Amino acid sequence: MNEHGLSFPTAAPPTEETTSQRRQRQAFTPRWDLLSIPVVLAALVVGWAGLVHWQGYPAFILPGPQQVWRRAAVLAADGTLWRHAQVTLLEIGLGLLIGLSLAVVLGYVLGRSRTLDRLLSPYIVASQTIPVVAVAPLLVIWFGTGLTSKVLVCALIVFFPTLVSTMVGIRNVDADLRDLMRSLRAGRWQVFTKLELPSALPVLFGGLKLSVILSVVGAVVGEFVGADVGLGFLINLGRGVLDTSMIFVAVFALVVIAQTLYLIVSLLERYLLRWQKG
Repeated sequence: MNEHGLSFPTAAPPTEETTSQRRQRQAFTPRWDLLSIPVVLAALVVGWAGLVHWQGYPAFILPGPQQVWRRAAVLAADGTLWRHAQVTLLEIGLGLLIGLSLAVVLGYVLGRSRTLDRLLSPYIVASQTIPVVAVAPLLVIWFGTGLTSKVLVCALIVFFPTLVSTMVGIRNVDADLRDLMRSLRAGRWQVFTKLELPSALPVLFGGLKLSVILSVVGAVVGEFVGADVGLGFLINLGRGVLDTSMIFVAVFALVVIAQTLYLIVSLLERYLLRWQKG
């Protein structure tokens, strides 16, 4: 009310979300996500089975879910599926180890040195214009159809996303904070572990999530070009003998591997970046 006795409506104060409301909302979201996964999968399987039934596709064109399940059971029972899957997993693991290690080290160096960035970046970018599918045959010729060529393909395909994310993360470090730590006589290792690495982790995990998915693609590309074992080889074998059910089994195994790797990285990100939650 003012001095003339008139009152004016006032804006209501902003309501803050209570702790209990926030917890209920956060608890509801993961529950809904967990419930939606089986619902979506069930809908896809039902639609797939209905399509095969109504269109009358032969098994070598599009097998039904039951046929694929039976084929998966046979391949799992005789050890064929695991024998090929573990080779692909080994290729992915070694490729990630080599590719990520080199990318993080070089990305840190280029992120800190503008001079080296100007010198090397054009060549690094130019190398990424060459499709991995075109490089894979050369690696098979040079290193044979064994493990080495597949690991190198995986390392090449995961290198660039991690390199870029590392460079961006290091360059986003607050320069004032870096100067502050130096004024406090912090050593190079202290600056890296206490400031640069925590600041770069959010961006680095974005590249890492992409890299783990691409590593699966790299392993399959290498096995397509030349291999006698692996899930990519299993797909090629199924194509040659018109065993489409086996192709589906191998593809689903690759999806499970990729999803598992992505989940591991996401859980690691949530754990290491828990300090960001406000």
